[in-house]
Amino acid sequence: MSGREPAVVAVDVGTSAVRSGLFGLSGRLLRSVRVARTSGAGDLFDADELLADVATSLRELAVEPRPRALCVSAHIGTVAVDARLEPVLPGGGWSDTRGLDLLHRAPEESRTALLTAARRPALTGGAVALALALAESGAGERVRSLLSPKDFLVARLTGHTAWDTVDAAYTLASDVGDRTWQREVLRSLGIPENWFAPQVEPTAVVGELRRDGAHRTGLPEGTPVVCGGPDGSVGIGLLLGDDPSGIADVAGTTDVMARLVHDPARAPHGAVVNPAVVPGRWTAGGATGMTGGAVARWRSLVGAADEESLRAVPPGSRDLFVFPGLSGERFPRWRPATRGSITGQSLEHGPAEILRAAQEGASFTVREGADVLDPDRELPLLFAGGSARSAQVAQLRADVLGRVVHVASDPDVTLLGSAALALVGIGEVRDLDGARERLGLTFGEVTPDARRALRYDEVFARWTAARESCSGAV
Repeated sequence: MSGREPAVVAVDVGTSAVRSGLFGLSGRLLRSVRVARTSGAGDLFDADELLADVATSLRELAVEPRPRALCVSAHIGTVAVDARLEPVLPGGGWSDTRGLDLLHRAPEESRTALLTAARRPALTGGAVALALALAESGAGERVRSLLSPKDFLVARLTGHTAWDTVDAAYTLASDVGDRTWQREVLRSLGIPENWFAPQVEPTAVVGELRRDGAHRTGLPEGTPVVCGGPDGSVGIGLLLGDDPSGIADVAGTTDVMARLVHDPARAPHGAVVNPAVVPGRWTAGGATGMTGGAVARWRSLVGAADEESLRAVPPGSRDLFVFPGLSGERFPRWRPATRGSITGQSLEHGPAEILRAAQEGASFTVREGADVLDPDRELPLLFAGGSARSAQVAQLRADVLGRVVHVASDPDVTLLGSAALALVGIGEVRDLDGARERLGLTFGEVTPDARRALRYDEVFARWTAARESCSGAV
Protein backbone atom coordinates (compact mmCIF):
# COMPACT_ATOMS: atom_id res chain seq x y z
CA MET A 1 0.00 0.00 0.00
CA SER A 2 3.07 2.23 -0.20
CA GLY A 3 2.37 3.62 3.26
CA ARG A 4 -1.14 4.70 2.36
CA GLU A 5 -4.03 3.64 4.58
CA PRO A 6 -6.25 0.88 3.13
CA ALA A 7 -9.65 2.36 2.33
CA VAL A 8 -13.16 1.92 0.99
CA VAL A 9 -15.02 4.24 -1.38
CA ALA A 10 -18.59 5.38 -0.62
CA VAL A 11 -20.98 7.17 -2.98
CA ASP A 12 -24.19 9.01 -2.07
CA VAL A 13 -26.43 9.89 -5.02
CA GLY A 14 -28.87 12.61 -4.00
CA THR A 15 -31.50 14.40 -6.03
CA SER A 16 -29.28 17.40 -6.71
CA ALA A 17 -25.70 16.18 -6.26
CA VAL A 18 -23.39 13.18 -6.04
CA ARG A 19 -20.98 12.89 -3.12
CA SER A 20 -18.09 10.46 -3.02
CA GLY A 21 -15.88 9.79 -0.03
CA LEU A 22 -12.70 7.84 0.65
CA PHE A 23 -12.76 6.26 4.12
CA GLY A 24 -9.76 4.61 5.70
CA LEU A 25 -10.36 1.25 7.34
CA SER A 26 -9.83 3.13 10.59
CA GLY A 27 -13.11 4.93 9.81
CA ARG A 28 -11.47 8.28 9.08
CA LEU A 29 -12.78 10.29 6.13
CA LEU A 30 -9.66 10.90 4.06
CA ARG A 31 -11.28 13.14 1.44
CA SER A 32 -14.58 13.76 -0.31
CA VAL A 33 -15.89 15.23 -3.54
CA ARG A 34 -19.26 16.80 -4.40
CA VAL A 35 -20.47 17.01 -8.01
CA ALA A 36 -23.71 18.78 -8.94
CA ARG A 37 -26.02 16.55 -10.94
CA THR A 38 -26.39 17.37 -14.61
CA SER A 39 -29.93 15.96 -14.63
CA GLY A 40 -31.76 16.30 -11.31
CA ALA A 41 -34.08 13.58 -10.03
CA GLY A 42 -37.74 14.35 -9.53
CA ASP A 43 -40.14 12.77 -11.95
CA LEU A 44 -37.55 11.90 -14.63
CA PHE A 45 -33.79 12.03 -15.12
CA ASP A 46 -31.16 11.04 -17.67
CA ALA A 47 -29.58 7.81 -16.39
CA ASP A 48 -26.52 8.12 -18.63
CA GLU A 49 -25.86 11.61 -17.27
CA LEU A 50 -26.18 10.23 -13.74
CA LEU A 51 -23.57 7.59 -14.55
CA ALA A 52 -21.30 10.31 -15.94
CA ASP A 53 -21.74 12.43 -12.78
CA VAL A 54 -20.88 9.48 -10.53
CA ALA A 55 -17.84 8.68 -12.67
CA THR A 56 -16.71 12.32 -12.48
CA SER A 57 -16.98 12.33 -8.69
CA LEU A 58 -14.91 9.14 -8.46
CA ARG A 59 -12.23 10.40 -10.84
CA GLU A 60 -11.96 13.63 -8.85
CA LEU A 61 -11.64 11.59 -5.67
CA ALA A 62 -8.32 10.35 -7.11
CA VAL A 63 -8.27 7.03 -5.30
CA GLU A 64 -4.89 5.34 -4.99
CA PRO A 65 -3.96 2.56 -4.42
CA ARG A 66 -6.70 -0.05 -4.97
CA PRO A 67 -9.59 0.42 -2.50
CA ARG A 68 -10.89 -2.59 -0.64
CA ALA A 69 -14.46 -1.97 -1.91
CA LEU A 70 -16.88 0.48 -3.51
CA CYS A 71 -20.45 0.95 -2.25
CA VAL A 72 -23.18 3.21 -3.70
CA SER A 73 -26.42 4.51 -2.20
CA ALA A 74 -28.98 6.46 -4.21
CA HIS A 75 -32.54 7.78 -4.22
CA ILE A 76 -35.33 5.40 -5.15
CA GLY A 77 -36.66 5.16 -8.71
CA THR A 78 -36.61 2.97 -11.81
CA VAL A 79 -34.38 2.65 -14.86
CA ALA A 80 -35.37 0.33 -17.72
CA VAL A 81 -32.36 -1.07 -19.60
CA ASP A 82 -31.79 -3.20 -22.69
CA ALA A 83 -29.50 -6.22 -23.16
CA ARG A 84 -26.45 -3.91 -23.24
CA LEU A 85 -27.58 -2.23 -19.98
CA GLU A 86 -28.34 0.96 -21.90
CA PRO A 87 -31.39 2.98 -20.78
CA VAL A 88 -34.47 2.37 -22.91
CA LEU A 89 -36.15 5.62 -21.82
CA PRO A 90 -35.57 8.33 -19.17
CA GLY A 91 -35.09 7.08 -15.62
CA GLY A 92 -37.82 7.71 -13.08
CA GLY A 93 -37.21 9.37 -9.72
CA TRP A 94 -39.12 8.98 -6.49
CA SER A 95 -42.15 10.93 -7.78
CA ASP A 96 -42.37 9.16 -11.17
CA THR A 97 -46.02 8.32 -11.96
CA ARG A 98 -45.64 6.71 -15.38
CA GLY A 99 -48.11 3.85 -15.65
CA LEU A 100 -49.77 4.60 -12.32
CA ASP A 101 -53.15 5.02 -14.05
CA LEU A 102 -52.75 1.53 -15.55
CA LEU A 103 -51.88 0.12 -12.14
CA HIS A 104 -55.03 1.64 -10.65
CA ARG A 105 -57.04 -0.06 -13.41
CA ALA A 106 -55.46 -3.47 -12.82
CA PRO A 107 -57.70 -6.24 -11.41
CA GLU A 108 -58.55 -5.68 -7.77
CA GLU A 109 -57.15 -9.03 -6.70
CA SER A 110 -53.80 -8.18 -8.26
CA ARG A 111 -53.69 -4.76 -6.63
CA THR A 112 -54.60 -6.23 -3.26
CA ALA A 113 -51.96 -8.94 -3.57
CA LEU A 114 -49.29 -6.38 -4.46
CA LEU A 115 -50.08 -4.11 -1.53
CA THR A 116 -50.41 -6.94 0.98
CA ALA A 117 -47.09 -8.61 0.17
CA ALA A 118 -45.29 -5.29 -0.40
CA ARG A 119 -46.56 -3.99 2.98
CA ARG A 120 -47.65 -0.73 1.40
CA PRO A 121 -50.67 1.37 2.41
CA ALA A 122 -51.29 2.76 -1.08
CA LEU A 123 -50.41 2.23 -4.74
CA THR A 124 -47.52 4.37 -5.92
CA GLY A 125 -45.50 4.85 -9.07
CA GLY A 126 -42.37 2.83 -9.61
CA ALA A 127 -41.22 -0.34 -11.30
CA VAL A 128 -44.55 -2.20 -11.50
CA ALA A 129 -46.40 0.85 -12.83
CA LEU A 130 -43.63 1.55 -15.34
CA ALA A 131 -43.63 -2.09 -16.42
CA LEU A 132 -47.34 -1.86 -17.26
CA ALA A 133 -46.71 1.29 -19.30
CA LEU A 134 -43.83 -0.37 -21.15
CA ALA A 135 -45.89 -3.46 -21.92
CA GLU A 136 -48.80 -1.38 -23.23
CA SER A 137 -46.63 0.91 -25.38
CA GLY A 138 -44.64 -1.87 -27.04
CA ALA A 139 -41.36 -0.41 -25.79
CA GLY A 140 -41.10 -3.42 -23.49
CA GLU A 141 -39.70 -5.51 -26.35
CA ARG A 142 -36.37 -3.73 -25.85
CA VAL A 143 -36.29 -4.18 -22.07
CA ARG A 144 -34.02 -6.70 -20.41
CA SER A 145 -34.22 -5.44 -16.81
CA LEU A 146 -35.84 -2.89 -14.57
CA LEU A 147 -33.39 -1.55 -12.00
CA SER A 148 -33.25 1.06 -9.26
CA PRO A 149 -30.96 4.04 -10.04
CA LYS A 150 -28.34 2.57 -7.70
CA ASP A 151 -28.63 -0.89 -9.22
CA PHE A 152 -28.35 0.64 -12.69
CA LEU A 153 -25.06 2.22 -11.64
CA VAL A 154 -23.80 -1.06 -10.17
CA ALA A 155 -24.81 -2.95 -13.31
CA ARG A 156 -23.00 -0.52 -15.60
CA LEU A 157 -19.87 -0.67 -13.46
CA THR A 158 -19.79 -4.45 -12.93
CA GLY A 159 -21.94 -5.99 -15.69
CA HIS A 160 -24.07 -7.76 -13.03
CA THR A 161 -27.77 -7.01 -12.46
CA ALA A 162 -29.25 -7.36 -8.98
CA TRP A 163 -31.65 -5.58 -6.64
CA ASP A 164 -30.84 -4.97 -3.01
CA THR A 165 -33.75 -6.10 -0.84
CA VAL A 166 -34.66 -2.57 0.26
CA ASP A 167 -34.82 -1.00 -3.19
CA ALA A 168 -36.78 -4.08 -4.28
CA ALA A 169 -39.43 -3.30 -1.67
CA TYR A 170 -40.14 0.05 -3.37
CA THR A 171 -41.09 -1.64 -6.64
CA LEU A 172 -44.37 -3.07 -5.20
CA ALA A 173 -43.29 -6.38 -6.79
CA SER A 174 -41.43 -7.77 -3.76
CA ASP A 175 -42.82 -9.84 -0.93
CA VAL A 176 -41.19 -7.85 1.84
CA GLY A 177 -41.56 -10.55 4.47
CA ASP A 178 -39.80 -13.19 2.36
CA ARG A 179 -37.53 -10.88 0.32
CA THR A 180 -38.72 -12.59 -2.90
CA TRP A 181 -40.46 -11.38 -6.04
CA GLN A 182 -44.23 -11.80 -6.38
CA ARG A 183 -43.86 -13.81 -9.57
CA GLU A 184 -47.44 -15.08 -9.75
CA VAL A 185 -48.84 -11.55 -9.50
CA LEU A 186 -46.36 -10.29 -12.10
CA ARG A 187 -47.50 -13.03 -14.47
CA SER A 188 -51.16 -12.12 -13.87
CA LEU A 189 -50.37 -8.53 -14.86
CA GLY A 190 -48.51 -9.59 -18.00
CA ILE A 191 -45.15 -8.36 -16.68
CA PRO A 192 -42.16 -10.54 -17.62
CA GLU A 193 -40.63 -12.06 -14.49
CA ASN A 194 -37.12 -11.82 -15.92
CA TRP A 195 -37.34 -8.03 -15.84
CA PHE A 196 -36.63 -8.29 -12.11
CA ALA A 197 -33.09 -9.45 -11.32
CA PRO A 198 -32.29 -11.49 -8.18
CA GLN A 199 -32.49 -9.82 -4.77
CA VAL A 200 -29.41 -9.68 -2.52
CA GLU A 201 -28.62 -8.15 0.86
CA PRO A 202 -27.26 -4.57 0.88
CA THR A 203 -23.96 -5.78 2.37
CA ALA A 204 -23.36 -8.45 -0.31
CA VAL A 205 -20.51 -8.12 -2.79
CA VAL A 206 -22.30 -8.29 -6.15
CA GLY A 207 -19.37 -8.07 -8.54
CA GLU A 208 -16.10 -6.42 -9.42
CA LEU A 209 -15.39 -3.29 -11.38
CA ARG A 210 -14.98 -4.34 -14.98
CA ARG A 211 -12.62 -2.71 -17.47
CA ASP A 212 -15.01 -0.12 -18.88
CA GLY A 213 -16.18 0.77 -15.35
CA ALA A 214 -12.58 1.21 -14.27
CA HIS A 215 -11.91 3.42 -17.28
CA ARG A 216 -14.93 5.60 -16.45
CA THR A 217 -14.19 6.03 -12.77
CA GLY A 218 -10.43 5.89 -12.49
CA LEU A 219 -10.74 3.10 -9.93
CA PRO A 220 -8.74 -0.10 -10.48
CA GLU A 221 -10.32 -2.90 -12.47
CA GLY A 222 -11.40 -5.72 -10.18
CA THR A 223 -12.39 -3.49 -7.24
CA PRO A 224 -15.14 -5.35 -5.28
CA VAL A 225 -18.54 -3.63 -5.40
CA VAL A 226 -20.90 -3.95 -2.42
CA CYS A 227 -24.60 -3.85 -3.31
CA GLY A 228 -25.67 -0.80 -1.26
CA GLY A 229 -29.23 0.52 -0.92
CA PRO A 230 -31.61 3.51 -1.01
CA ASP A 231 -30.16 6.68 0.45
CA GLY A 232 -32.59 7.22 3.32
CA SER A 233 -32.62 3.55 4.28
CA VAL A 234 -28.82 3.40 4.32
CA GLY A 235 -28.69 6.42 6.62
CA ILE A 236 -31.37 4.94 8.86
CA GLY A 237 -29.45 1.66 8.97
CA LEU A 238 -26.38 3.45 10.29
CA LEU A 239 -28.39 5.42 12.87
CA LEU A 240 -30.32 2.45 14.25
CA GLY A 241 -28.02 -0.52 13.71
CA ASP A 242 -29.78 -3.37 15.50
CA ASP A 243 -31.42 -1.18 18.15
CA PRO A 244 -35.26 -0.92 18.10
CA SER A 245 -35.40 1.69 20.88
CA GLY A 246 -35.37 4.81 18.72
CA ILE A 247 -36.92 6.50 15.70
CA ALA A 248 -34.47 7.53 12.98
CA ASP A 249 -35.08 10.71 11.00
CA VAL A 250 -32.85 11.52 8.02
CA ALA A 251 -33.97 15.04 7.20
CA GLY A 252 -33.26 16.29 3.70
CA THR A 253 -35.62 17.38 0.94
CA THR A 254 -37.99 14.96 2.64
CA ASP A 255 -37.76 13.43 6.10
CA VAL A 256 -37.22 9.67 5.88
CA MET A 257 -38.35 8.15 9.17
CA ALA A 258 -38.29 4.61 10.52
CA ARG A 259 -37.99 2.35 13.53
CA LEU A 260 -36.89 -1.28 13.61
CA VAL A 261 -39.52 -4.01 13.97
CA HIS A 262 -38.98 -7.75 14.44
CA ASP A 263 -42.22 -8.78 12.75
CA PRO A 264 -43.45 -6.95 9.62
CA ALA A 265 -47.03 -7.99 10.38
CA ARG A 266 -46.93 -5.94 13.60
CA ALA A 267 -45.90 -2.67 11.98
CA PRO A 268 -48.15 0.34 12.68
CA HIS A 269 -50.99 1.00 10.25
CA GLY A 270 -50.03 3.52 7.57
CA ALA A 271 -46.33 2.75 7.77
CA VAL A 272 -44.26 1.44 4.89
CA VAL A 273 -42.46 -1.77 5.83
CA ASN A 274 -39.05 -2.47 4.30
CA PRO A 275 -36.38 -5.05 4.89
CA ALA A 276 -33.79 -3.39 7.09
CA VAL A 277 -30.19 -3.23 5.99
CA VAL A 278 -29.66 -5.38 9.11
CA PRO A 279 -30.42 -9.02 8.14
CA GLY A 280 -33.53 -10.49 9.73
CA ARG A 281 -35.03 -7.12 10.64
CA TRP A 282 -37.52 -4.74 9.06
CA THR A 283 -38.14 -1.02 9.29
CA ALA A 284 -41.53 0.65 9.61
CA GLY A 285 -41.95 4.25 8.56
CA GLY A 286 -41.65 6.14 5.31
CA ALA A 287 -40.77 9.36 3.56
CA THR A 288 -42.96 12.29 4.53
CA GLY A 289 -42.98 14.16 1.24
CA MET A 290 -41.34 17.58 0.92
CA THR A 291 -40.44 19.03 4.31
CA GLY A 292 -36.92 20.39 4.08
CA GLY A 293 -37.65 20.98 0.40
CA ALA A 294 -40.58 23.21 1.34
CA VAL A 295 -38.42 25.21 3.76
CA ALA A 296 -35.83 25.66 1.03
CA ARG A 297 -38.54 26.77 -1.40
CA TRP A 298 -39.81 29.43 0.99
CA ARG A 299 -36.25 30.58 1.68
CA SER A 300 -35.74 31.07 -2.05
CA LEU A 301 -38.91 33.19 -2.21
CA VAL A 302 -38.57 35.41 0.86
CA GLY A 303 -34.82 35.43 1.45
CA ALA A 304 -32.72 34.20 4.33
CA ALA A 305 -33.11 34.90 8.03
CA ASP A 306 -30.36 34.29 10.58
CA GLU A 307 -30.63 31.59 13.24
CA GLU A 308 -31.15 34.06 16.06
CA SER A 309 -34.08 35.74 14.27
CA LEU A 310 -35.72 32.39 13.64
CA ARG A 311 -35.23 31.30 17.26
CA ALA A 312 -36.85 34.55 18.46
CA VAL A 313 -40.14 33.85 16.64
CA PRO A 314 -42.66 32.54 19.20
CA PRO A 315 -44.35 29.13 18.82
CA GLY A 316 -47.02 29.33 16.14
CA SER A 317 -45.14 32.05 14.20
CA ARG A 318 -47.70 34.66 15.25
CA ASP A 319 -50.63 32.61 13.88
CA LEU A 320 -48.96 31.92 10.53
CA PHE A 321 -49.21 28.34 9.26
CA VAL A 322 -47.31 26.73 6.38
CA PHE A 323 -48.38 23.35 5.01
CA PRO A 324 -45.35 21.78 3.30
CA GLY A 325 -46.97 19.22 0.97
CA LEU A 326 -45.70 20.77 -2.27
CA SER A 327 -45.70 17.40 -4.06
CA GLY A 328 -48.32 15.59 -2.00
CA GLU A 329 -48.34 14.04 1.45
CA ARG A 330 -46.74 10.64 1.90
CA PHE A 331 -46.06 8.97 5.25
CA PRO A 332 -48.14 8.85 7.36
CA ARG A 333 -51.23 10.31 5.65
CA TRP A 334 -50.75 9.20 2.01
CA ARG A 335 -52.66 11.98 0.28
CA PRO A 336 -50.87 12.49 -3.06
CA ALA A 337 -53.23 15.25 -4.23
CA THR A 338 -52.26 17.58 -1.37
CA ARG A 339 -50.40 20.76 -2.30
CA GLY A 340 -48.53 23.20 -0.15
CA SER A 341 -50.13 26.38 1.14
CA ILE A 342 -49.80 29.20 3.65
CA THR A 343 -52.56 30.70 5.77
CA GLY A 344 -52.91 33.50 8.32
CA GLN A 345 -50.45 35.88 6.68
CA SER A 346 -50.65 39.53 7.74
CA LEU A 347 -48.54 42.67 7.52
CA GLU A 348 -46.69 41.79 10.73
CA HIS A 349 -45.17 38.69 9.14
CA GLY A 350 -41.73 39.03 7.64
CA PRO A 351 -39.17 36.51 6.30
CA ALA A 352 -38.35 35.21 9.79
CA GLU A 353 -41.99 34.36 10.56
CA ILE A 354 -42.55 32.75 7.16
CA LEU A 355 -39.41 30.63 7.38
CA ARG A 356 -40.12 29.69 10.99
CA ALA A 357 -43.67 28.69 10.04
CA ALA A 358 -42.23 26.52 7.26
CA GLN A 359 -39.84 24.89 9.75
CA GLU A 360 -42.73 24.34 12.15
CA GLY A 361 -44.84 22.80 9.36
CA ALA A 362 -42.02 20.38 8.58
CA SER A 363 -41.67 19.52 12.27
CA PHE A 364 -45.42 19.01 12.68
CA THR A 365 -45.32 16.59 9.74
CA VAL A 366 -42.48 14.68 11.41
CA ARG A 367 -44.45 14.65 14.67
CA GLU A 368 -47.37 12.96 12.92
CA GLY A 369 -45.06 10.25 11.64
CA ALA A 370 -43.29 9.78 14.97
CA ASP A 371 -46.61 9.46 16.79
CA VAL A 372 -47.73 6.75 14.36
CA LEU A 373 -44.52 4.81 14.98
CA ASP A 374 -44.61 5.35 18.75
CA PRO A 375 -48.06 6.43 20.00
CA ASP A 376 -46.87 6.44 23.62
CA ARG A 377 -44.27 9.06 22.72
CA GLU A 378 -41.52 7.34 24.66
CA LEU A 379 -38.83 6.77 22.05
CA PRO A 380 -36.16 9.38 21.24
CA LEU A 381 -35.60 10.75 17.75
CA LEU A 382 -32.20 10.05 16.16
CA PHE A 383 -31.75 13.12 13.97
CA ALA A 384 -29.44 13.46 10.96
CA GLY A 385 -29.41 14.95 7.46
CA GLY A 386 -29.08 18.54 6.31
CA SER A 387 -31.58 19.99 8.79
CA ALA A 388 -29.62 18.49 11.68
CA ARG A 389 -26.82 21.00 11.01
CA SER A 390 -28.98 23.70 12.63
CA ALA A 391 -29.05 23.82 16.44
CA GLN A 392 -32.29 25.80 16.44
CA VAL A 393 -33.99 23.26 14.15
CA ALA A 394 -32.89 20.42 16.44
CA GLN A 395 -34.36 22.27 19.44
CA LEU A 396 -37.53 22.96 17.45
CA ARG A 397 -37.88 19.23 16.69
CA ALA A 398 -37.50 18.38 20.38
CA ASP A 399 -40.06 21.01 21.42
CA VAL A 400 -42.61 20.12 18.73
CA LEU A 401 -42.30 16.36 19.14
CA GLY A 402 -42.05 16.45 22.93
CA ARG A 403 -39.22 13.92 22.64
CA VAL A 404 -35.54 13.83 23.37
CA VAL A 405 -33.61 14.34 20.12
CA HIS A 406 -30.22 12.69 19.60
CA VAL A 407 -28.38 14.72 16.97
CA ALA A 408 -25.78 12.86 14.89
CA SER A 409 -22.28 14.27 15.11
CA ASP A 410 -22.01 14.02 11.31
CA PRO A 411 -25.27 14.78 9.48
CA ASP A 412 -24.11 13.09 6.24
CA VAL A 413 -25.21 9.65 7.40
CA THR A 414 -26.01 8.41 3.91
CA LEU A 415 -22.40 8.77 2.79
CA LEU A 416 -21.22 7.29 6.09
CA GLY A 417 -23.83 4.56 5.75
CA SER A 418 -22.45 3.56 2.35
CA ALA A 419 -19.00 3.35 3.90
CA ALA A 420 -20.46 1.25 6.71
CA LEU A 421 -22.04 -1.21 4.26
CA ALA A 422 -18.68 -1.49 2.49
CA LEU A 423 -16.89 -2.20 5.79
CA VAL A 424 -19.43 -4.89 6.69
CA GLY A 425 -19.40 -6.30 3.16
CA ILE A 426 -15.66 -6.96 3.18
CA GLY A 427 -15.73 -8.34 6.73
CA GLU A 428 -13.76 -5.47 8.24
CA VAL A 429 -16.45 -5.03 10.92
CA ARG A 430 -19.10 -7.47 12.08
CA ASP A 431 -22.22 -5.32 11.74
CA LEU A 432 -23.53 -1.77 11.42
CA ASP A 433 -23.20 -1.12 15.13
CA GLY A 434 -19.51 -1.89 14.80
CA ALA A 435 -19.28 0.22 11.66
CA ARG A 436 -20.90 3.19 13.40
CA GLU A 437 -18.33 2.95 16.19
CA ARG A 438 -15.50 2.59 13.67
CA LEU A 439 -16.68 5.66 11.76
CA GLY A 440 -16.84 7.68 14.98
CA LEU A 441 -20.52 8.65 14.73
CA THR A 442 -21.78 9.92 18.09
CA PHE A 443 -24.87 11.78 19.27
CA GLY A 444 -25.55 14.97 21.17
CA GLU A 445 -28.72 15.15 23.26
CA VAL A 446 -31.34 17.89 22.94
CA THR A 447 -34.20 17.84 25.44
CA PRO A 448 -37.57 19.55 24.97
CA ASP A 449 -38.19 22.83 26.73
CA ALA A 450 -41.22 21.96 28.88
CA ARG A 451 -43.04 25.28 28.44
CA ARG A 452 -42.48 25.45 24.69
CA ALA A 453 -43.46 21.79 24.30
CA LEU A 454 -46.83 22.48 25.98
CA ARG A 455 -47.32 25.52 23.77
CA TYR A 456 -46.52 23.45 20.68
CA ASP A 457 -49.12 20.84 21.68
CA GLU A 458 -51.74 23.57 21.34
CA VAL A 459 -50.24 25.00 18.13
CA PHE A 460 -50.05 21.53 16.58
CA ALA A 461 -53.77 20.99 17.19
CA ARG A 462 -54.60 24.31 15.51
CA TRP A 463 -52.21 23.59 12.63
CA THR A 464 -53.81 20.22 11.88
CA ALA A 465 -57.31 21.72 12.05
CA ALA A 466 -56.31 24.56 9.73
CA ARG A 467 -54.76 22.12 7.27
CA GLU A 468 -58.01 20.18 7.05
CA SER A 469 -59.99 23.33 6.31
CA CYS A 470 -57.49 24.63 3.77
CA SER A 471 -58.62 23.92 0.22
CA GLY A 472 -55.02 23.36 -0.88
CA ALA A 473 -54.68 20.41 1.48
CA VAL A 474 -57.68 18.41 0.28
